[in-house]
This record gives sequence, structure tokens and C-alpha cells, in this order.
Amino acid sequence: MTRDQADYRIGPLDKLTVTVFGVPDLTTNGQVDGSGNLTMPLIGQVSAIGETPNSLSTKIAAALNQRYVRNPQVSVTVTEAVSASVTVEGSVVRPGQYPVVGRTTLIRMVAAAGGPSDYARLSEAVVFRTINGQKMVARFNIKDIRGARTPDPEIYGNDVIVIGNNSARQLFKDIISVAPVIGIFYQIARK
Repeated sequence: MTRDQADYRIGPLDKLTVTVFGVPDLTTNGQVDGSGNLTMPLIGQVSAIGETPNSLSTKIAAALNQRYVRNPQVSVTVTEAVSASVTVEGSVVRPGQYPVVGRTTLIRMVAAAGGPSDYARLSEAVVFRTINGQKMVARFNIKDIRGARTPDPEIYGNDVIVIGNNSARQLFKDIISVAPVIGIFYQIARK
């Protein structure tokens, strides 16, 4: 388990793998329900919401140790972080929602979205975040982050990242792409 995953707080609809070493029948691939519970063989529902993988491992081991397995060795892995996702849109190759497991940064999330598109304005990376019910916005320069002139900001679940578009660059490309057609029309008109 990476350090990032060890810090992750489990939320509703996250997918987990619970492994009980030496007892393969208790190994479970499951999903945390909307109430924040995970259903385990023998012990039933276990509250998982807000737990880290390590703390949930300890909780499950304690429940199994009470009646079923002596000194169980339990491991919990987050296989899909559904509750924590980031939306990346604007001038990136693959806009969409991406899961966040543990700690991540702006550069990593842009990379997950395939990187900036050919028309991206790297000086205009905007992060929208809700803090205590209040919408906040911050602007970053990806060129400065890549050049180690400014730190790479941490990104949290439910953030929205928008990469700006260089409209002049896109307009130039559009003109170049229709230039052969314009040239044909110009030649026809001269005849």
C-alpha cells in the first residue's frame, strides 16, 4: 500500500478488496454502500466511512478475532475511489472525471486527463473548490510549476480543474485547415 493510499479516507460507493491472510473464503471484493457500510462474510456490515485502509483493517480484524479467526491478518485496499473524484475539463486531451486515491497534485491530474491539448493556455489553469460551503477559485501557471518556479498545488476530491484555451492558436489552426479550400475558391473565382 502506498503512503498516499494509507492516508485516504474511505467514502460511500468506494470499491475495496479485503484480504484475510490464510482464510481465502473471507477475502472480499465489495463496495461501500450509500450509508458508508461494507458487508463482510461472518461479521456482516462494518462501518467504513471516514476510515483509512489501515484503520478499517484493524476494525475488521478485531471483529473477526472476537468469534471466528484467531489473530487474523487483514489487509484493505481501495481499488476504486468513487467518492473522491476530480473533474478535469477545458483544453486537455481527455476531459472527464478522475478518481483521487490519497494525495495528488494539479500536474498529476492534468496528466491523468492525457495532458494539455495543443491549444491549452498553460498560464491559465483554474481550480474550483468548495471550502466550508463556500466556492473558492485559484489560478495557476502550469509552465511555472513544471519549471519548479512555483509549487505544484495539492488537489482534493470534488475539485474542478479547468485548463484555459489559447483561442489565437486555435484560430490559426482553423485558418490553416481551411486554407486549401479558400485557395481553390480563389483559383475558381479568377478563371
